Amino acid sequence: MTTMDTDHLYNLLPTIYRLRDADQGYPLQALLQVIQEQVDVVRQDIDQLYENWFIETCDDWIVPYIGDLIGWRQVHDAGEPGDTATQRGEARNRILIPRRELANTIRSRRRKGTLALLELLANDVAGWPARAVEFFKLLGSTQNLNFLHPHRAASIDVRQGTRLFLLDGPFDEAAHTVDVRRINSTHTPGRYNISGVGLFVCRLKPYSLTQTRAHCAEDIGPDCFTFSVLGNDVPLFAKASLESDPTSIAREINLPVAIRPRAFEARKVVNGVVKTHASEVYYGEGKSVAIWVRKHRRGHADQPDQKDHPAHNEQLTRELVPASRIVPADLSGWNYRPRGERVAVDPALGRIVFPSGQYPKDGVWVSYQQGFSSDIGGGEYERPLSQPSGKVGFYRVGPDEDYHTINAALRQWRKHDSQKHKNAVVEITDSGVYVEQINITLREHESLQLRAAQRKRPVLRLLDWHTDRPDALSVTGAWGSRFTMDGLLVAGRSMMVEGEISEVKIRHTTLVPGWGINSDCEPRRPAEPSLELFCPHARVEIEHSILGSIQVQPLSHSVEHNTARENSAAAESGCGGVRYGSRVDPICLRISDSILDATSTTREAIGAPGCPVAHARLTIQRCTVFGQLQVHAIDLGENCTFNGRVTVARRQEGCLRFCYVTPGSRTPRRYECQPDLAVKGKTGDDKATEETRVRPRFNNKRYGRPDYCQLADDCAIEITHGADDESEMGVFHDLYQPQRLANLNARLEEYTPAGMDAEIIFIN
Repeated sequence: MTTMDTDHLYNLLPTIYRLRDADQGYPLQALLQVIQEQVDVVRQDIDQLYENWFIETCDDWIVPYIGDLIGWRQVHDAGEPGDTATQRGEARNRILIPRRELANTIRSRRRKGTLALLELLANDVAGWPARAVEFFKLLGSTQNLNFLHPHRAASIDVRQGTRLFLLDGPFDEAAHTVDVRRINSTHTPGRYNISGVGLFVCRLKPYSLTQTRAHCAEDIGPDCFTFSVLGNDVPLFAKASLESDPTSIAREINLPVAIRPRAFEARKVVNGVVKTHASEVYYGEGKSVAIWVRKHRRGHADQPDQKDHPAHNEQLTRELVPASRIVPADLSGWNYRPRGERVAVDPALGRIVFPSGQYPKDGVWVSYQQGFSSDIGGGEYERPLSQPSGKVGFYRVGPDEDYHTINAALRQWRKHDSQKHKNAVVEITDSGVYVEQINITLREHESLQLRAAQRKRPVLRLLDWHTDRPDALSVTGAWGSRFTMDGLLVAGRSMMVEGEISEVKIRHTTLVPGWGINSDCEPRRPAEPSLELFCPHARVEIEHSILGSIQVQPLSHSVEHNTARENSAAAESGCGGVRYGSRVDPICLRISDSILDATSTTREAIGAPGCPVAHARLTIQRCTVFGQLQVHAIDLGENCTFNGRVTVARRQEGCLRFCYVTPGSRTPRRYECQPDLAVKGKTGDDKATEETRVRPRFNNKRYGRPDYCQLADDCAIEITHGADDESEMGVFHDLYQPQRLANLNARLEEYTPAGMDAEIIFIN
């Protein structure tokens, strides 16, 4: 839809009328411009009415009406549609009434009963890539010599490691004995039955990291690297490719699953010798995995601020390590050392080992895919960017930009442009690692946005620069100043905010819990906070982020301007909310769609050192919290799981609704919370049993794992369907996975081949 020019009607008039109108001061032109506005409204409405004839371009509210025309029926077990006037209601309705399923309904009915259709249904209905398996083909049986089936499953050969590794998975090729239990039994289901069809679905998404630094494991050796910049082991995921034939069954390369070591290797016979190297299916530029090393070429740099560039006296290029040099290996103990010029790669752990004496001294860059559930924290995914209003100074940071460091861009804004631009945006245009000491000072009514460009994930690595003072990413602001961090990953130290700053926003950012993680994803400094607030008047908003504990101290961190009497009164108050002669209002802290991880349920997720509670008013929605919450008040807690005791000073204000609250917590009034509903009317052992049953269970509680904070399959239904809209509690509420599952189960009953029983099996 396009809007006509405001003078379109006026330009259609004969020239003589326009000349006369000009002589009179253009009154006719002004009248026709008003009429043109209404013409545009009518034209747009007519255009949209035409677009509403088609499922691909129609408005969301039209989708169910088109479904009625083709006999499509909604699955009411998944829930009823929500309020279309709200953004969250529209998002839920798009899951309950999937547009793609309606678009393919007629085609699906024509293909009803085929196996490949079940895979398409999983993608159309739930948005989950899948592989369908007929288990009767995996039953061990004696074949008729006159009618051989060479593609049927064969008996186990212990010498074939590949088949042994695939046992009981979606790509199993071994023969099994008959299991008489039905696959969709509600008691004890069994797989390998004549009527069994399994639909293996992938819930984790692959997230790319492009030409980012690999971590050198110096404690092991200078030739040892990890794909993860944090140094932890991470399984590499496949970059799923589309199937060429829609009637074919998905292969391993067509699904976003972790790459198996044996699938990663390729074998060639050269002059009678078997040579093993990386498979070109997975390895190479633009594919699932790629490794670069640096080549040097002497020259002269001519870009500005070269003194801030790490290699200002030479031109640097990166060279892709060819697939013929990559050899798959088991690097679980870092014991294997490749020979010659080969480079060993372990896709299961995300480790790299170069030949001894040939390690790259200037670093290694990698591109790979890692799995995660949703768009949370820093990552290379599409996210909305907020633009400051008014005149904005825009500064790009990157290897090919005018500024090669963040500090260079900040100096340019502060020394030369701050008088012209009160608002500044520093955008990082690559996924590199920036090792800098960043101290930001904002004047009155200034605003700064430090963000990553779209589909980039830069890393700020904070080091121990000084032994006599804290090293952190510090932001100090005067009255009316604002600071925003968007799309970054910060490791090594905490982020400190102090002064009279008015507003702080943290969006799509990761402040690594525990400052860093070991190879097994255990936190390096579990007792250290990720965010320290020394700002008495700030409003802090955190959304779609992952961070460790938050320490709140409303008094200014810089106390040299306070009198001795004020400092003494602040110390006696304990909480720091009371100064001499005045009282400081609590900090407004708003957290949504985020993970707050204190690395243990016994540590403080939000608190204040030396205080019973932090002087903060908290609003928290759709979050998963590991640790204790100790705050002044909770205005609203909604659709959250609090895995740790909650302590609130003012219980008379606010409420918690549709949350899991650890027993023994002191909270404001609760509504439809667990385990309160589960233990209602129960006492003694029955109460303790119910409290244990409804406790949230997670596949993993350690940051760095693909299934981090994902609810386990055996988690209680009170948690997986416990939100106000029957979605799951916690950070992944907006995935609406219960609704996706209910829709898919209903469609499987409709389209499964006659006489067969289908069941959904989660791969990850």
